[in-house]
Amino acid sequence: MSAEPTVVDTLVNCFLPSRREVWQAAIADAGIPLKIVRSADDDFAEADAMVARMDALGIATLVLPVGDVGPHGRLSPTDFDHVATRWDELERLVDEHPGRFAGLHLVDPSSGMAGVAEARRRAGRDPSVVGFYLHTHSWDRPFDHADYYPWYALASDLDLPVAMQAGTSGGLMASACGQPIGIDRPALYFPGTRFVLSHTGWPWVPEAVAMALKFPNVHLGTGAYPPRHWDPAVLAFIDGPGRDKVLFATNFPTVGHHRALAQIAELGLDPATETALVGGTARRVFNRLPPVPSPPEEAP
Repeated sequence: MSAEPTVVDTLVNCFLPSRREVWQAAIADAGIPLKIVRSADDDFAEADAMVARMDALGIATLVLPVGDVGPHGRLSPTDFDHVATRWDELERLVDEHPGRFAGLHLVDPSSGMAGVAEARRRAGRDPSVVGFYLHTHSWDRPFDHADYYPWYALASDLDLPVAMQAGTSGGLMASACGQPIGIDRPALYFPGTRFVLSHTGWPWVPEAVAMALKFPNVHLGTGAYPPRHWDPAVLAFIDGPGRDKVLFATNFPTVGHHRALAQIAELGLDPATETALVGGTARRVFNRLPPVPSPPEEAP
């Protein structure tokens, strides 16, 4: 690593090799025509190998949704719990590679206030938790559902953002709950809570962009879509009024890091806009992210 890494990937599913079979089973179960790993250099990897990959690409930190498989997650291999990082896995990653990994506490609206209280205890004491993540389609509730409001209030109290999958579901689950307009009332009611509409809101991309344009506390995430496939509305937003409102994400392994960063370089963004996209805006929204790691000293 010859220079300080600056890139922050704000949405990465568990990258450990043990999850490869989980992904394959989930795709087969849902009947999705999707090839997860397109090249060996973007494959699942053990932690040391992933950090080496990050060093080579200038990636400072990966942000990982974290949770344990609960009653909901045991119902089907397609449930999101199975591809999330476990709490013990995050602890090892953070201990062995300081500054390179951070966690998003999974939102479970079925857990009631007991779940909110437990999330408060964990997120309040664990600096590696930098926000919350809502896998929207697992719960089939729109963003303005009452079950989410205690979680949004908690995020406001702790000054942590809430990221959520917006748009269609990746599998055979209802998609209407992910319509971006659902963030309209929460953004009004919780002006101190920072929201990130991930997955570009596709197929309701202009609607997601409209929400990010309207509200200072709503942002757009690029997870699951390689830059060559970003909707023109996303590109216009990044290169215009949304130059500080869009956060880079891959939703690995849906998009690999080599592929994504190579395609960002092809967009022709001015340096300041690209810097904001790949890391600067993330550090403002996820304000508990660890500092940029320093490169190792070269041997004399």
